[in-house]
Amino acid sequence: MPNTDTSRRLRPDYIDQDIESLRGARTIAGYTSPRPETTLEGLQSSYAEMIAAQDEASEALIRAKAAADRARLTEWKFHNNILAMKELVRGVYGSDSNEAQAIGYKKKSERKRPRRSAA
Repeated sequence: MPNTDTSRRLRPDYIDQDIESLRGARTIAGYTSPRPETTLEGLQSSYAEMIAAQDEASEALIRAKAAADRARLTEWKFHNNILAMKELVRGVYGSDSNEAQAIGYKKKSERKRPRRSAA
């Protein structure tokens, strides 16, 4: 049997086929197996375990998406508040003030003036 790559999730159509096979096995009268994992009880147990793990993974994804949304919204709120503060500082103290320089603006008087071409 070739090595199976279990580092990736199975395609949903494979899982659907497996579930249909389990349902079909339940209809076989007198089905028995010497391997505990392939008895109907073993198969039903691994199916229930798979469903629980899928539910847990889905809930984790939902929580992660919600946390990412909260982070995104709070980042924008913070950014907009900073922009409002910068406008307030420039309005109150002026664009050539030390206060404006303290919040990241360049003083108006320290900006390079464009060179005039000698024509």
